[in-house]
This record gives sequence, C-alpha cells and structure tokens, in this order.
Amino acid sequence: MNLPNLLTLSRIPLMFIIVVLMQCRWPGAASLAFVLFLAAGVSDWLDGYLARRRGLVSNFGKLMDALTDKIFVLGLMIALVGNGSLPIYWVLLVLCREFLITGMRMVAASKGVVFAAERGGKQKTVTQLIALGFLLFIPMLRADIAPFLRWDLPPSFAETLYNIGLGLFIIATFFTLWSGYGYFVKYRRIVFEESVS
Repeated sequence: MNLPNLLTLSRIPLMFIIVVLMQCRWPGAASLAFVLFLAAGVSDWLDGYLARRRGLVSNFGKLMDALTDKIFVLGLMIALVGNGSLPIYWVLLVLCREFLITGMRMVAASKGVVFAAERGGKQKTVTQLIALGFLLFIPMLRADIAPFLRWDLPPSFAETLYNIGLGLFIIATFFTLWSGYGYFVKYRRIVFEESVS
C-alpha cells in the first residue's frame, strides 16, 4: 500500500469523524469538522499529484479515488439531510447517479476496462465540495467564530451563505447528472455488450 493510496483511503474514516463532529455541540466541534473537511479536500488533490509524480498510477488507485470521493461526499450529504441543511430529493438524484455509474464501473472492470476520472466528473466533485464547504462553514460561524469574536451574527448573513451553498449544490447536482450521462454515452457499448473485441 503506497502513500497515494493511503491518502485516498483516509477520506473514508475522515468522513465518519466529520459526521460525528457535526452532531456534537461542544465548542470547537464545528470548526474541527470544517478543518477536517478541508484536509480531505487537500488529500483528494494530493493523492493524484503524488501518484503521477512518483509513477504510482494504478488501476486500483483510479478506481478507489473515484469510489472514496463518492463515499466521502455522499456520507456528508446524508448527514446534511439529517440535520435539515439539504433537501432529500436533490441528494437522491445524486445517489441514483452514483450507484448507476459505480455499477457501470464494476461491469467494465470485470471486462478489464477501468473508467478513469473524466473532466466532467472532476468538475462535479469540486462543485459538490465547495457547496458542502459552505454548508459546513455556517455551523462553525454560528457556534465558534461569532461567539469568539462576540459578533451578533445577523440571521440574514447566515441565510445568504446557506442560499449560496444550496444554490451551488443544485448546480453540482446538474453537473453530476450531466457527467453521468457523459459516462453512459462513452462507455455504454463496453458495459452493455456481452463481449468486447
């Protein structure tokens, strides 16, 4: 197990820690959740950078990078549905797309073909992470930053940040569906044909 793969897999336990911290009410929990979220985002870039730089790019790395991204993002989305920050129907659209594309990846892998991350897939992941960042920043602002600065946080300010985060999430959902359609068009012959020449 090399360093890029360890960084990739680290996002799974990080997701659980962040979700637990989101439920905690002690001072600093929301800030720690946000910092760990940023660390996971950096690891998503760093694992690919190190793999390319050290010549450690592998099919396992390509597959697990995409899979851990999905686990990390979907875990946070479900937690945000649980606390009322995200409407469930948008998350269900993302969930359906991710399961369908993961199923296609598995069928393709059984035929010796690995889907590398496409530009559209990376774009939707980045947009999802920015949207989730906004939604995780708001509790940190309310619970930790505003009390520390003794700032009477205007409700309209927090609401504006929330609307930006939700708007970005809706845009990310459209990117998610569009990139899923792109995968389907590009790889449908490999996935749905019984044999590949």
